[in-house]
Amino acid sequence: MGPVHDPPGVHLVRGAERSDEVDALATRLGGRVGLDGVLADLNRVAEPVRVPGLAVHAGFRWQHDDQTTRRWWPQGITTSADAGPDETFAGRRVVMTSAYSQRVDGVSWGSRISVVDVTDPQAIRYRHVLLVEPYVDGDGRGAARALHVHAGGIVWHGEHLHVAGTRRGFCTFRLADLLRVPDDAGLDVAGYRYVLPLRFGYDAVTADGHEQLRYSFLSLDRSTTPHELVAGEYGRDAMTTRLARYEIDPETDLLRAEEDGSARPLLIDERGIGHMQGAVVVGGRWYLTTSAGRYRLGSVWSGTPGALRRHRFAIPVGPEDITYWPSTDELWSLSEYPGHRYVFAMRRAWFG
Repeated sequence: MGPVHDPPGVHLVRGAERSDEVDALATRLGGRVGLDGVLADLNRVAEPVRVPGLAVHAGFRWQHDDQTTRRWWPQGITTSADAGPDETFAGRRVVMTSAYSQRVDGVSWGSRISVVDVTDPQAIRYRHVLLVEPYVDGDGRGAARALHVHAGGIVWHGEHLHVAGTRRGFCTFRLADLLRVPDDAGLDVAGYRYVLPLRFGYDAVTADGHEQLRYSFLSLDRSTTPHELVAGEYGRDAMTTRLARYEIDPETDLLRAEEDGSARPLLIDERGIGHMQGAVVVGGRWYLTTSAGRYRLGSVWSGTPGALRRHRFAIPVGPEDITYWPSTDELWSLSEYPGHRYVFAMRRAWFG
């Protein structure tokens, strides 16, 4: 089997729609507010700063408690440039990031996204939103529990947000389902004012004799027609570091499915790089981030699998996911370690 091959043993199966559970939760909380509601109620302030890394030309850091917390670790990034061709939402330039909760004092709070308005780079504001699994409780009321996924990568495409779930596949949310939690709601959502309930999952399926694909990170390739979802594996030592591509159905903004309901990769490429944290494709050219521990600056690799060029010291310590903003020809990424958490942009031309 060659380094690039047809992957009959690996595919995704879309799970059941949780529309009844989402509706019940929305009824309990007084109705949906959508992304507009969150953007109208941003409560935190980010600071534009000079970000370490030879390739970085702009960026910001979170406010102090988010910059230093040991609980929440940033992972994924996507933007309104992924969402649609005009690259804005309601006239705003928006960045979304994801984070997962470490267990602190014996408790993990699951996963969350952060909605960031970067329209004015000197006045950046944001708010955190908890990701939840909706269900109907014993009294027939809508309820929610924290969703526990690593959230290593995210893609905002159309009205949906896809969140990487490693071995489970990935989770899909509808941004119109965003809900505001009143003080008297009686829900255990770790004090979060806004929650985003899971719509359905894409479950990873692996045939006998094949290695399960880990969905460590996600990105969107808008340079293809139709658009394609890019997924890849973080791996070290003898672990696989594969890259996969899925076609997106332009009518639904979801993965194109076959008659049996399964979504199969267009290809799997085994020529990824160890310690990959994110990958994005622009016009057939790949850009990958790799980490080098908590004390050394990260790298960006550019080119094509099997012929990638490493750009050392390009980005901060602890880099994670990566995405592309076409109108500015910028690559955006973020970093995870406490005290060194940044969201930053790089000019793609810097990589040659």
